[in-house]
Amino acid sequence: MWLLHIVNISVENLAPCKKLVRVEVDATAVDDAFETVSRDFQKLAALPGFRPGKAPRNLIVKKYDAEITDEAKRKLIGNHYRKAIEEQKLNVVGHPDIEEIQFGRGKSLLFAATVETVPEFQLPEYKGLPATREIKSVTEADVARAINLLAAQHVKYETVARELKIGDIAVVNYTGSCDGKPITETAPTARGLTEKKNFWLDIEPEAFIPGFADQMTGAKAGEKRTVTVDFPSDFVTKELAGKKGVFEVEILEVKERRPPAIDDEFAKKYGAESLENLQAGVRVDLENELKYSQSKALRGQIIRGLLGCVNFDLPESPVAQETKNVVHDIVRENFKRGITREMIEKQTDEIYAAAASNAKDRVKLAFLVQRIAQQEKIAVTEEEVLRRAQALAAIYEIPFEKFIKDVQKRNGVHELYDQVAHEKVLAFLEQHAKIEEVSAAA
Repeated sequence: MWLLHIVNISVENLAPCKKLVRVEVDATAVDDAFETVSRDFQKLAALPGFRPGKAPRNLIVKKYDAEITDEAKRKLIGNHYRKAIEEQKLNVVGHPDIEEIQFGRGKSLLFAATVETVPEFQLPEYKGLPATREIKSVTEADVARAINLLAAQHVKYETVARELKIGDIAVVNYTGSCDGKPITETAPTARGLTEKKNFWLDIEPEAFIPGFADQMTGAKAGEKRTVTVDFPSDFVTKELAGKKGVFEVEILEVKERRPPAIDDEFAKKYGAESLENLQAGVRVDLENELKYSQSKALRGQIIRGLLGCVNFDLPESPVAQETKNVVHDIVRENFKRGITREMIEKQTDEIYAAAASNAKDRVKLAFLVQRIAQQEKIAVTEEEVLRRAQALAAIYEIPFEKFIKDVQKRNGVHELYDQVAHEKVLAFLEQHAKIEEVSAAA
Protein backbone atom coordinates (compact mmCIF):
# COMPACT_ATOMS: atom_id res chain seq x y z
CA MET A 1 0.00 0.00 0.00
CA TRP A 2 1.33 3.43 -0.94
CA LEU A 3 1.45 6.32 1.50
CA LEU A 4 -1.47 8.73 1.51
CA HIS A 5 -0.15 12.17 0.61
CA ILE A 6 -2.64 15.02 0.34
CA VAL A 7 -1.10 18.33 -0.72
CA ASN A 8 -4.13 20.49 -0.22
CA ILE A 9 -7.78 20.30 0.94
CA SER A 10 -10.31 23.10 0.63
CA VAL A 11 -13.95 23.07 1.73
CA GLU A 12 -16.63 25.35 0.30
CA ASN A 13 -20.18 25.69 1.65
CA LEU A 14 -22.63 25.30 -1.22
CA ALA A 15 -25.84 25.28 0.83
CA PRO A 16 -26.97 24.25 4.30
CA CYS A 17 -25.79 20.66 4.81
CA LYS A 18 -23.98 20.65 1.42
CA LYS A 19 -20.24 21.18 0.90
CA LEU A 20 -17.72 21.00 -1.94
CA VAL A 21 -14.47 19.34 -0.89
CA ARG A 22 -11.51 19.89 -3.26
CA VAL A 23 -8.54 17.56 -2.84
CA GLU A 24 -5.06 17.64 -4.39
CA VAL A 25 -2.76 14.60 -4.14
CA ASP A 26 0.90 14.99 -5.16
CA ALA A 27 2.31 13.29 -8.26
CA THR A 28 4.56 10.99 -6.20
CA ALA A 29 1.53 9.34 -4.59
CA VAL A 30 -0.08 8.99 -8.03
CA ASP A 31 3.01 7.28 -9.49
CA ASP A 32 3.24 5.03 -6.43
CA ALA A 33 -0.35 3.98 -7.03
CA PHE A 34 0.35 3.14 -10.67
CA GLU A 35 3.41 1.14 -9.63
CA THR A 36 1.53 -0.83 -6.96
CA VAL A 37 -1.41 -1.65 -9.21
CA SER A 38 0.93 -2.63 -12.07
CA ARG A 39 2.77 -5.07 -9.76
CA ASP A 40 -0.56 -6.58 -8.71
CA PHE A 41 -1.55 -7.08 -12.34
CA GLN A 42 1.85 -8.62 -13.14
CA LYS A 43 1.40 -11.22 -10.39
CA LEU A 44 -1.93 -12.40 -11.74
CA ALA A 45 -1.96 -11.70 -15.48
CA ALA A 46 -1.08 -14.30 -18.09
CA LEU A 47 0.31 -13.48 -21.55
CA PRO A 48 0.92 -15.92 -24.41
CA GLY A 49 4.36 -17.49 -24.04
CA PHE A 50 4.73 -16.61 -20.35
CA ARG A 51 3.71 -18.43 -17.19
CA PRO A 52 1.24 -16.56 -14.93
CA GLY A 53 3.11 -13.90 -13.00
CA LYS A 54 6.25 -14.09 -15.20
CA ALA A 55 5.37 -11.70 -18.04
CA PRO A 56 7.57 -8.57 -18.25
CA ARG A 57 6.18 -5.45 -16.61
CA ASN A 58 6.27 -3.34 -19.79
CA LEU A 59 4.13 -5.89 -21.68
CA ILE A 60 1.61 -6.09 -18.81
CA VAL A 61 1.33 -2.28 -18.66
CA LYS A 62 0.90 -2.06 -22.43
CA LYS A 63 -1.87 -4.71 -22.56
CA TYR A 64 -3.76 -3.68 -19.43
CA ASP A 65 -3.11 0.07 -19.43
CA ALA A 66 -6.81 1.06 -19.29
CA GLU A 67 -7.59 -1.41 -16.48
CA ILE A 68 -4.51 -0.35 -14.47
CA THR A 69 -5.41 3.32 -14.88
CA ASP A 70 -9.02 2.77 -13.74
CA GLU A 71 -7.95 0.72 -10.71
CA ALA A 72 -5.27 3.25 -9.67
CA LYS A 73 -7.76 6.09 -10.00
CA ARG A 74 -10.44 4.22 -8.01
CA LYS A 75 -8.08 3.44 -5.14
CA LEU A 76 -6.45 6.87 -5.09
CA ILE A 77 -9.72 8.81 -5.05
CA GLY A 78 -11.39 6.42 -2.58
CA ASN A 79 -8.53 6.42 -0.08
CA HIS A 80 -7.78 10.14 -0.27
CA TYR A 81 -11.48 11.07 -0.14
CA ARG A 82 -11.84 9.16 3.13
CA LYS A 83 -8.67 10.77 4.50
CA ALA A 84 -9.88 14.28 3.52
CA ILE A 85 -13.25 13.74 5.17
CA GLU A 86 -11.53 12.47 8.32
CA GLU A 87 -9.08 15.39 8.44
CA GLN A 88 -11.85 17.95 7.96
CA LYS A 89 -14.02 16.16 10.57
CA LEU A 90 -17.00 16.13 8.21
CA ASN A 91 -19.97 14.00 9.24
CA VAL A 92 -21.14 12.93 5.78
CA VAL A 93 -24.61 11.63 4.92
CA GLY A 94 -24.99 9.23 1.99
CA HIS A 95 -22.63 8.91 -0.95
CA PRO A 96 -20.43 11.67 -2.41
CA ASP A 97 -20.73 13.02 -5.94
CA ILE A 98 -17.09 12.92 -7.11
CA GLU A 99 -15.74 14.79 -10.13
CA GLU A 100 -12.26 14.03 -11.47
CA ILE A 101 -10.46 17.19 -12.53
CA GLN A 102 -6.92 15.99 -13.26
CA PHE A 103 -5.38 12.52 -13.26
CA GLY A 104 -2.50 10.76 -15.01
CA ARG A 105 1.01 9.39 -14.65
CA GLY A 106 3.50 12.02 -13.49
CA LYS A 107 0.71 14.45 -12.55
CA SER A 108 -0.88 15.41 -9.27
CA LEU A 109 -4.44 14.18 -8.78
CA LEU A 110 -7.14 16.81 -8.46
CA PHE A 111 -10.71 15.88 -7.64
CA ALA A 112 -13.78 17.48 -6.06
CA ALA A 113 -16.43 15.78 -3.93
CA THR A 114 -19.87 17.27 -3.34
CA VAL A 115 -21.12 15.90 -0.02
CA GLU A 116 -24.10 16.32 2.27
CA THR A 117 -23.45 16.57 5.98
CA VAL A 118 -25.34 15.97 9.19
CA PRO A 119 -27.08 19.24 10.18
CA GLU A 120 -25.68 21.31 13.00
CA PHE A 121 -28.16 22.25 15.71
CA GLN A 122 -28.45 22.78 19.43
CA LEU A 123 -30.35 20.00 21.18
CA PRO A 124 -33.52 21.37 22.82
CA GLU A 125 -34.58 20.39 26.33
CA TYR A 126 -35.89 16.91 25.67
CA LYS A 127 -36.57 15.79 29.23
CA GLY A 128 -39.91 16.74 30.71
CA LEU A 129 -41.77 17.11 27.42
CA PRO A 130 -45.50 17.54 28.25
CA ALA A 131 -48.06 14.88 27.33
CA THR A 132 -51.45 13.70 28.52
CA ARG A 133 -52.61 10.16 29.13
CA GLU A 134 -56.27 9.19 29.28
CA ILE A 135 -57.28 7.27 32.38
CA LYS A 136 -58.79 4.09 30.96
CA SER A 137 -59.27 0.52 32.03
CA VAL A 138 -60.67 -2.62 30.45
CA THR A 139 -64.29 -3.12 31.53
CA GLU A 140 -66.59 -6.13 31.50
CA ALA A 141 -68.43 -4.50 28.59
CA ASP A 142 -65.14 -4.32 26.64
CA VAL A 143 -64.53 -8.04 27.22
CA ALA A 144 -68.12 -8.84 26.18
CA ARG A 145 -67.74 -6.81 22.96
CA ALA A 146 -64.50 -8.63 22.13
CA ILE A 147 -66.12 -12.02 22.76
CA ASN A 148 -69.03 -11.01 20.51
CA LEU A 149 -66.54 -10.08 17.76
CA LEU A 150 -65.04 -13.56 18.07
CA ALA A 151 -68.52 -15.04 17.89
CA ALA A 152 -69.24 -13.00 14.75
CA GLN A 153 -66.55 -15.02 12.97
CA HIS A 154 -68.67 -18.15 13.46
CA VAL A 155 -72.04 -16.71 12.50
CA LYS A 156 -74.11 -18.89 10.18
CA TYR A 157 -76.46 -17.42 7.59
CA GLU A 158 -79.79 -19.15 7.09
CA THR A 159 -82.13 -18.36 4.21
CA VAL A 160 -85.57 -17.36 5.53
CA ALA A 161 -88.96 -16.74 3.88
CA ARG A 162 -89.86 -13.40 5.42
CA GLU A 163 -89.41 -9.67 4.98
CA LEU A 164 -86.00 -8.02 5.38
CA LYS A 165 -85.29 -6.32 8.67
CA ILE A 166 -82.32 -4.51 10.20
CA GLY A 167 -79.49 -6.96 10.90
CA ASP A 168 -80.31 -9.30 7.99
CA ILE A 169 -78.31 -9.97 4.83
CA ALA A 170 -79.97 -9.43 1.44
CA VAL A 171 -78.54 -11.28 -1.56
CA VAL A 172 -79.27 -8.97 -4.50
CA ASN A 173 -78.62 -8.11 -8.13
CA TYR A 174 -78.44 -4.39 -8.84
CA THR A 175 -77.60 -1.79 -11.47
CA GLY A 176 -76.68 1.79 -10.59
CA SER A 177 -77.10 5.05 -12.49
CA CYS A 178 -76.30 8.73 -11.97
CA ASP A 179 -78.00 11.55 -13.89
CA GLY A 180 -79.83 8.89 -15.90
CA LYS A 181 -76.63 7.20 -17.15
CA PRO A 182 -74.68 4.16 -15.90
CA ILE A 183 -72.44 5.21 -13.01
CA THR A 184 -69.27 4.33 -14.96
CA GLU A 185 -70.03 7.21 -17.37
CA THR A 186 -69.70 9.61 -14.44
CA ALA A 187 -67.01 7.64 -12.55
CA PRO A 188 -65.16 5.22 -14.90
CA THR A 189 -63.43 3.41 -12.03
CA ALA A 190 -66.68 2.71 -10.11
CA ARG A 191 -67.55 -0.49 -11.99
CA GLY A 192 -68.67 -2.20 -8.77
CA LEU A 193 -71.35 0.46 -8.23
CA THR A 194 -72.66 0.16 -11.77
CA GLU A 195 -73.64 -3.51 -11.65
CA LYS A 196 -73.36 -6.47 -9.27
CA LYS A 197 -74.74 -9.98 -9.26
CA ASN A 198 -75.35 -12.04 -6.09
CA PHE A 199 -74.17 -9.18 -3.89
CA TRP A 200 -74.47 -9.71 -0.13
CA LEU A 201 -75.89 -6.48 1.23
CA ASP A 202 -75.67 -5.88 4.97
CA ILE A 203 -78.98 -4.37 6.14
CA GLU A 204 -77.50 -1.81 8.51
CA PRO A 205 -78.11 1.99 8.33
CA GLU A 206 -74.56 2.98 7.34
CA ALA A 207 -73.66 -0.13 5.31
CA PHE A 208 -72.73 0.12 1.60
CA ILE A 209 -74.03 3.64 0.85
CA PRO A 210 -75.75 5.59 3.66
CA GLY A 211 -79.54 5.35 3.27
CA PHE A 212 -79.45 2.35 0.93
CA ALA A 213 -80.25 -0.39 3.46
CA ASP A 214 -83.07 1.61 5.08
CA GLN A 215 -85.00 1.46 1.80
CA MET A 216 -84.63 -2.32 1.63
CA THR A 217 -86.41 -3.23 4.86
CA GLY A 218 -89.76 -4.95 4.37
CA ALA A 219 -88.79 -6.46 1.01
CA LYS A 220 -89.04 -10.19 0.29
CA ALA A 221 -87.16 -12.54 -2.02
CA GLY A 222 -88.39 -12.11 -5.59
CA GLU A 223 -89.28 -8.42 -5.18
CA LYS A 224 -87.69 -5.52 -7.07
CA ARG A 225 -87.11 -2.07 -5.63
CA THR A 226 -85.79 1.28 -6.83
CA VAL A 227 -83.43 2.80 -4.29
CA THR A 228 -82.36 6.48 -4.43
CA VAL A 229 -79.31 7.66 -2.47
CA ASP A 230 -77.32 10.85 -1.95
CA PHE A 231 -73.61 10.11 -2.22
CA PRO A 232 -71.85 11.77 0.77
CA SER A 233 -69.66 14.81 0.11
CA ASP A 234 -66.62 12.81 1.27
CA PHE A 235 -67.48 9.72 -0.79
CA VAL A 236 -64.40 7.71 -1.75
CA THR A 237 -65.17 8.08 -5.48
CA LYS A 238 -64.73 11.83 -5.89
CA GLU A 239 -66.74 12.08 -9.13
CA LEU A 240 -69.85 10.87 -7.29
CA ALA A 241 -69.50 13.00 -4.16
CA GLY A 242 -72.63 15.07 -3.54
CA LYS A 243 -74.54 13.53 -6.46
CA LYS A 244 -77.68 11.39 -6.48
CA GLY A 245 -77.61 7.72 -7.38
CA VAL A 246 -80.47 5.47 -8.46
CA PHE A 247 -80.26 1.68 -8.06
CA GLU A 248 -82.58 -0.93 -9.53
CA VAL A 249 -82.43 -3.82 -7.05
CA GLU A 250 -83.69 -7.40 -7.33
CA ILE A 251 -83.86 -9.31 -4.01
CA LEU A 252 -82.76 -12.92 -4.49
CA GLU A 253 -82.64 -14.15 -0.88
CA VAL A 254 -83.19 -12.99 2.67
CA LYS A 255 -80.62 -14.39 5.08
CA GLU A 256 -80.78 -14.29 8.86
CA ARG A 257 -77.72 -14.27 11.04
CA ARG A 258 -77.48 -17.20 13.47
CA PRO A 259 -74.66 -16.48 15.96
CA PRO A 260 -73.17 -19.37 17.94
CA ALA A 261 -73.96 -19.93 21.62
CA ILE A 262 -71.25 -18.29 23.72
CA ASP A 263 -70.39 -21.11 26.14
CA ASP A 264 -67.59 -23.49 27.10
CA GLU A 265 -67.83 -25.30 23.75
CA PHE A 266 -67.42 -22.02 21.94
CA ALA A 267 -64.38 -21.17 24.11
CA LYS A 268 -62.69 -24.42 23.07
CA LYS A 269 -62.61 -23.20 19.47
CA TYR A 270 -60.06 -20.65 20.67
CA GLY A 271 -57.99 -23.07 22.72
CA ALA A 272 -59.53 -22.14 26.08
CA GLU A 273 -60.77 -24.81 28.51
CA SER A 274 -63.85 -22.80 29.44
CA LEU A 275 -65.67 -19.57 28.71
CA GLU A 276 -64.23 -18.13 31.93
CA ASN A 277 -60.67 -18.87 30.73
CA LEU A 278 -61.44 -17.34 27.33
CA GLN A 279 -62.75 -14.18 28.99
CA ALA A 280 -59.61 -13.97 31.15
CA GLY A 281 -57.39 -14.35 28.10
CA VAL A 282 -59.33 -11.74 26.17
CA ARG A 283 -59.02 -9.34 29.12
CA VAL A 284 -55.22 -9.75 29.13
CA ASP A 285 -55.10 -9.10 25.37
CA LEU A 286 -57.26 -6.00 25.72
CA GLU A 287 -55.12 -4.68 28.59
CA ASN A 288 -51.96 -5.18 26.52
CA GLU A 289 -53.63 -3.45 23.57
CA LEU A 290 -54.67 -0.56 25.84
CA LYS A 291 -51.12 -0.16 27.16
CA TYR A 292 -49.77 -0.19 23.61
CA SER A 293 -52.29 2.39 22.35
CA GLN A 294 -51.67 4.65 25.36
CA SER A 295 -47.91 4.44 24.85
CA LYS A 296 -48.32 5.12 21.12
CA ALA A 297 -50.49 8.17 21.84
CA LEU A 298 -48.00 9.43 24.42
CA ARG A 299 -45.07 9.01 22.07
CA GLY A 300 -46.95 10.80 19.30
CA GLN A 301 -47.38 13.81 21.59
CA ILE A 302 -43.75 13.64 22.72
CA ILE A 303 -42.49 13.46 19.12
CA ARG A 304 -44.63 16.44 18.08
CA GLY A 305 -43.38 18.38 21.10
CA LEU A 306 -39.74 17.52 20.35
CA LEU A 307 -40.06 18.44 16.67
CA GLY A 308 -41.64 21.75 17.62
CA CYS A 309 -38.79 22.70 19.95
CA VAL A 310 -36.10 23.16 17.31
CA ASN A 311 -35.74 24.00 13.62
CA PHE A 312 -32.75 23.24 11.39
CA ASP A 313 -31.95 22.64 7.74
CA LEU A 314 -32.03 19.08 6.45
CA PRO A 315 -29.83 17.40 3.82
CA GLU A 316 -31.73 16.86 0.58
CA SER A 317 -30.91 13.22 -0.25
CA PRO A 318 -32.26 11.63 2.98
CA VAL A 319 -35.46 13.66 2.61
CA ALA A 320 -35.82 12.60 -1.03
CA GLN A 321 -35.27 8.94 -0.16
CA GLU A 322 -37.66 9.07 2.77
CA THR A 323 -40.27 10.77 0.58
CA LYS A 324 -40.08 7.77 -1.79
CA ASN A 325 -40.50 5.44 1.20
CA VAL A 326 -43.56 7.33 2.45
CA VAL A 327 -45.13 7.41 -1.04
CA HIS A 328 -44.60 3.64 -1.27
CA ASP A 329 -46.28 3.17 2.12
CA ILE A 330 -49.26 5.37 1.17
CA VAL A 331 -49.80 3.60 -2.15
CA ARG A 332 -49.48 0.16 -0.55
CA GLU A 333 -52.02 1.04 2.15
CA ASN A 334 -54.44 2.40 -0.46
CA PHE A 335 -54.16 -0.81 -2.48
CA LYS A 336 -54.97 -2.78 0.68
CA ARG A 337 -58.11 -0.65 1.12
CA GLY A 338 -59.18 -1.51 -2.41
CA ILE A 339 -58.39 1.87 -4.01
CA THR A 340 -57.66 1.38 -7.72
CA ARG A 341 -54.46 2.43 -9.47
CA GLU A 342 -56.41 4.95 -11.58
CA MET A 343 -57.80 6.65 -8.47
CA ILE A 344 -54.35 6.76 -6.86
CA GLU A 345 -52.78 8.28 -9.98
CA LYS A 346 -55.34 11.08 -9.90
CA GLN A 347 -54.15 11.97 -6.39
CA THR A 348 -50.41 11.93 -7.25
CA ASP A 349 -49.77 15.60 -6.37
CA GLU A 350 -51.60 15.35 -3.05
CA ILE A 351 -49.81 12.09 -2.18
CA TYR A 352 -46.36 13.57 -2.89
CA ALA A 353 -47.13 16.77 -0.95
CA ALA A 354 -48.25 14.76 2.10
CA ALA A 355 -45.28 12.39 1.74
CA ALA A 356 -42.74 15.22 1.52
CA SER A 357 -44.03 16.85 4.71
CA ASN A 358 -44.09 13.51 6.52
CA ALA A 359 -40.59 12.64 5.25
CA LYS A 360 -39.11 15.90 6.56
CA ASP A 361 -40.50 15.17 10.02
CA ARG A 362 -39.14 11.61 9.93
CA VAL A 363 -35.65 12.72 8.86
CA LYS A 364 -35.61 15.55 11.41
CA LEU A 365 -36.68 13.13 14.14
CA ALA A 366 -33.97 10.66 13.10
CA PHE A 367 -31.24 13.32 13.57
CA LEU A 368 -32.70 14.37 16.93
CA VAL A 369 -32.91 10.75 18.11
CA GLN A 370 -29.32 10.12 17.02
CA ARG A 371 -28.04 13.14 18.98
CA ILE A 372 -30.06 12.24 22.07
CA ALA A 373 -28.66 8.70 21.95
CA GLN A 374 -25.13 10.15 21.84
CA GLN A 375 -25.88 12.63 24.62
CA GLU A 376 -27.41 10.00 26.92
CA LYS A 377 -24.97 7.24 25.86
CA ILE A 378 -27.85 5.00 24.79
CA ALA A 379 -26.11 2.07 23.12
CA VAL A 380 -27.45 -0.87 21.13
CA THR A 381 -26.12 -4.37 21.70
CA GLU A 382 -25.82 -7.20 19.18
CA GLU A 383 -28.22 -9.21 21.33
CA GLU A 384 -30.89 -6.48 21.01
CA VAL A 385 -30.43 -6.37 17.23
CA LEU A 386 -30.73 -10.15 17.09
CA ARG A 387 -34.00 -10.04 19.04
CA ARG A 388 -35.29 -7.35 16.67
CA ALA A 389 -34.40 -9.51 13.67
CA GLN A 390 -36.15 -12.52 15.22
CA ALA A 391 -39.29 -10.46 15.88
CA LEU A 392 -39.37 -9.12 12.30
CA ALA A 393 -38.80 -12.59 10.83
CA ALA A 394 -41.77 -13.84 12.86
CA ILE A 395 -43.98 -10.93 11.77
CA TYR A 396 -43.19 -11.47 8.09
CA GLU A 397 -43.35 -15.26 8.51
CA ILE A 398 -39.86 -15.73 7.04
CA PRO A 399 -37.41 -18.36 8.34
CA PHE A 400 -34.91 -16.56 10.57
CA GLU A 401 -31.84 -17.76 8.64
CA LYS A 402 -33.30 -16.53 5.34
CA PHE A 403 -34.29 -13.19 6.92
CA ILE A 404 -30.73 -12.62 8.18
CA LYS A 405 -29.23 -13.50 4.78
CA ASP A 406 -31.59 -11.07 3.05
CA VAL A 407 -30.68 -8.31 5.51
CA GLN A 408 -26.96 -8.91 5.03
CA LYS A 409 -27.32 -9.05 1.24
CA ARG A 410 -28.82 -5.55 1.13
CA ASN A 411 -26.46 -4.21 3.83
CA GLY A 412 -29.44 -3.62 6.08
CA VAL A 413 -27.88 -4.52 9.45
CA HIS A 414 -27.40 -0.82 10.27
CA GLU A 415 -31.15 -0.32 9.72
CA LEU A 416 -31.86 -2.83 12.49
CA TYR A 417 -29.43 -0.98 14.78
CA ASP A 418 -31.20 2.32 13.95
CA GLN A 419 -34.62 0.80 14.65
CA VAL A 420 -33.55 -0.50 18.06
CA ALA A 421 -31.83 2.80 18.92
CA HIS A 422 -34.95 4.73 17.86
CA GLU A 423 -37.14 2.55 20.09
CA LYS A 424 -34.79 2.94 23.08
CA VAL A 425 -34.63 6.73 22.74
CA LEU A 426 -38.43 7.03 22.51
CA ALA A 427 -38.75 4.82 25.60
CA PHE A 428 -36.26 7.13 27.36
CA LEU A 429 -38.25 10.24 26.35
CA GLU A 430 -41.49 8.63 27.50
CA GLN A 431 -39.91 7.68 30.82
CA HIS A 432 -38.77 11.30 31.38
CA ALA A 433 -41.87 13.05 30.00
CA LYS A 434 -44.11 15.23 32.14
CA ILE A 435 -47.33 13.22 31.88
CA GLU A 436 -50.71 14.53 33.03
CA GLU A 437 -53.45 11.97 33.67
CA VAL A 438 -56.82 13.07 32.26
CA SER A 439 -60.22 11.41 32.21
CA ALA A 440 -61.32 9.78 28.97
CA ALA A 441 -64.23 12.22 28.73
CA ALA A 442 -61.82 15.19 28.75
